[in-house]
Amino acid sequence: MPVSEEFMEYLKDQLSSLGDVTLRKMFGGAGVFLNGKVFGLVADDTLYLKVDDSNRKMYLEAGAEQFRPFSDKELLMPYYRVHGTVLEDAEELCRWADESIKILAGKRGGK
Repeated sequence: MPVSEEFMEYLKDQLSSLGDVTLRKMFGGAGVFLNGKVFGLVADDTLYLKVDDSNRKMYLEAGAEQFRPFSDKELLMPYYRVHGTVLEDAEELCRWADESIKILAGKRGGK
């Protein structure tokens, strides 16, 4: 799950309108944080954002895959992949990220 410094800098730039977004390497990947709370994960230079019942539909409609930390195990985490078209559009990416941030802030329902 390596993460390149270039990809981390790209994400920080794309997400800059949200505020002080930080990325911290951990567990072979990286966490994406705002105000000390993780709302995204990066693995193999791929961004995954936090998902619950309030925003899962938009990921499923986009054909996004759920994050699976180990390819040989059934463990799934509540994060879904952000595809290139969203990733390349900073405004759209921030809209998607904001939905994940609202989950952490307790402003959304669902699991």
